[in-house]
Amino acid sequence: MPSPRPSLWFNDNAEEAIAFYISVFGDGELLDAARMPEGGHAPAGTFLAGEFRLRDQVFAAMNGGPEFTFNEAISFVIDCKDQDEVDHFWDSLIADGGEESQCGWLKDKFGLSWQVVPTRLIELLSDPNPARSGAAMQAMLKMKKIVIADLEAAADAAASAPTPTAV
Repeated sequence: MPSPRPSLWFNDNAEEAIAFYISVFGDGELLDAARMPEGGHAPAGTFLAGEFRLRDQVFAAMNGGPEFTFNEAISFVIDCKDQDEVDHFWDSLIADGGEESQCGWLKDKFGLSWQVVPTRLIELLSDPNPARSGAAMQAMLKMKKIVIADLEAAADAAASAPTPTAV
């Protein structure tokens, strides 16, 4: 059975983007590349389209021109096991012209949106104690890059705060 895969439309830098993503994820490869033949509308050998893999996800990519650009309606989530992974992906993806946003979202230098999410965030937001989960949510809403220690500190402070008594 065929599997759906994301297809990314770049202006003229798809091959550069693929190399960048492979370097960031460390486990990836260019699987296939179609290049411009002689006599085409771009120099012979120019990358037109191809497929690449990042870890277990296959993507298609093409140089389609400037007609379409990425926006935040589509983003890719990176589930991170710890702060070191969050820092690696965040710092790598905003390098050289990327842009921080809020709550773990960013745009890389190609304009593609990513969510860099530590699994600890999901655990804290799912905490059965509403004071802890609410405090974690409020802390996250003030962040750009998610900092696990700050989330935990907020949740712990809320859990240890005295409960108001009725008079």
